[in-house]
Amino acid sequence: MEPIIRIVSTSPPRLSFMNLMECHMLSFLRSNYSIRVPKVRRALQTLARFHTHLHPLVDQPFETDQIDLFIREFGDELVNLCRGGQMILPEILGAHLRRIEVDSTGIYRFFPFIEERKPTEPRSVTITPVVAFGKPVITGTGISTAVVASRFHARESIESLAEEYGRSPKEIEEAIRWESKSIAA
Repeated sequence: MEPIIRIVSTSPPRLSFMNLMECHMLSFLRSNYSIRVPKVRRALQTLARFHTHLHPLVDQPFETDQIDLFIREFGDELVNLCRGGQMILPEILGAHLRRIEVDSTGIYRFFPFIEERKPTEPRSVTITPVVAFGKPVITGTGISTAVVASRFHARESIESLAEEYGRSPKEIEEAIRWESKSIAA
């Protein structure tokens, strides 16, 4: 297997300053974005078909959706390096990236799509590790979508749940939809 980072000397093994920065970037991709080494390797192999870089992890600006690695080509076109150089429509990736927020303390909040993968989809369900131990909740609350759905399936009305929780009927409906979708999957 080709090494991800080509060290300056193998006998004795030595790293250059650029190698050190490449190790730093690899560590960053793995720890901050959970991008696994095989995906990085595949992305670098695809990148080598487009560009020649001595130190691609440092020389090339990457973007990620926390699943794959992308580069911008031809102005603003996104290329998915983990999928063989597949071109990505920016509006589609943008809609997905806007569903993930990071606050000033580094806490992630994820707003999953409930019905359709469109930018207009409401952000009424949130998943974050600091609320309800990472279980889905109604956005802005600690109200578990599972609890709302189970009460609805026990024949409580959407209106009575909305009144009791102090939320809109639309938020209650979205919580039920989310749970119904996750059960079906």
